[in-house]
Amino acid sequence: MEETKQFPAVERRRNLAVPFEQREAGEVAVFQELGKALTSSLQLDQVLRTIMEKIDEFLRPDNWSLLLLDQDKQELYFELAVGKASQALKDVRVKVGQGIAGWVAQHGETVVVPDTSKDTRFFSQVDEKTKTDTQSIVAVPVKFRDTCLGVIELINCIGPDGFDPRDLKLLEALSDFAAIALENARHVKRIHELTITDDCTSLYNARHMSFILETEIYRSQRYNYEFSLVFIDLDHFKQVNDTHGHLVGSRLLAEIGNALKARCRLIDFAFRYGGDEFVILLPQTSKDNALNVARRLHKLIRSTQWLTPVGLGVRVTPSLGVASYPVDSRTKEGLLHLADEAMYLVKNTNRDSVAAANIGILPDTVACAESSADLDEGFDVDAPSTEERPGKLPPERAERRREGA
Repeated sequence: MEETKQFPAVERRRNLAVPFEQREAGEVAVFQELGKALTSSLQLDQVLRTIMEKIDEFLRPDNWSLLLLDQDKQELYFELAVGKASQALKDVRVKVGQGIAGWVAQHGETVVVPDTSKDTRFFSQVDEKTKTDTQSIVAVPVKFRDTCLGVIELINCIGPDGFDPRDLKLLEALSDFAAIALENARHVKRIHELTITDDCTSLYNARHMSFILETEIYRSQRYNYEFSLVFIDLDHFKQVNDTHGHLVGSRLLAEIGNALKARCRLIDFAFRYGGDEFVILLPQTSKDNALNVARRLHKLIRSTQWLTPVGLGVRVTPSLGVASYPVDSRTKEGLLHLADEAMYLVKNTNRDSVAAANIGILPDTVACAESSADLDEGFDVDAPSTEERPGKLPPERAERRREGA
């Protein structure tokens, strides 16, 4: 949230004595600056900050905000808020259709309310939460084509003579720039997701695994963490393709990938390494705990009937290999080699088991899997306890996880 210096109310109104030519030249300069920002930067924050500055410079509202639409929840949330009430708006959400902003988002139309006490759409609970006194509102939709992405809302910026139609046109033009910036940011995000995501399973791909593994080694060195890798290979997967076809094989990979992802903790990463191989990266997880996770995954894969919704009930067994930092290796190449080597130790013997680097194949893996009928829902039981974790996750890692990196 941005909070700017407050201006006396009388100073916050545009000086109408400014010559028309000067005002027009200033507005042209605004559009030139915004056009330059849009074409020279794909950073959403930078473009929105420029728009924010121009709204404050030209229109001088007491408070103003940019609300974005959460499509899934059909709620507006405050992406940017400027003014004395900005901090209080951080956690406020407004349902589509609720209040002036919600009405604008629902109908996609601009609204000018000179007196909120006379408008039944006004939602006073926001004032109660922010301890502000909203007397007038100007709200414009942020639309890209026919889709509403959000709302720009100005508070207490209407003077005795109403809201200047020229100012309203300027505000609507600024909202168009905001819509273009938001749409550009969404396209960039989607393109980034495509470069790091496997098409078949929607898990991260091998390219992204290499980057994340390097990052995890750096963080673990810095904070003295342990972490582990679990390699998973599906035994005789070629038989599935030969029997049912490659389309069914792809569906099986996707279903197993979803099951692995569903059982990851928030800090874990699931990757499709290639072909019928998967990798799970377990941050802040010792080798012993990683072996327990591997046993659980082995039990999950071999005990589940896959593709039952399409009437197939396919069964497969997995071969798993585990390697850990720093006990097995301190390098990316070393960890990948050792985990892969452990997995192939299983595949080159009897398959359908778990092996660990510098330990070998774990005894009775199959017997343990067959003796337990219930599948655990996640890794948490055998994940490191809070006491074993040396402090909370660094803020940069938490931010990275929120962004989906």
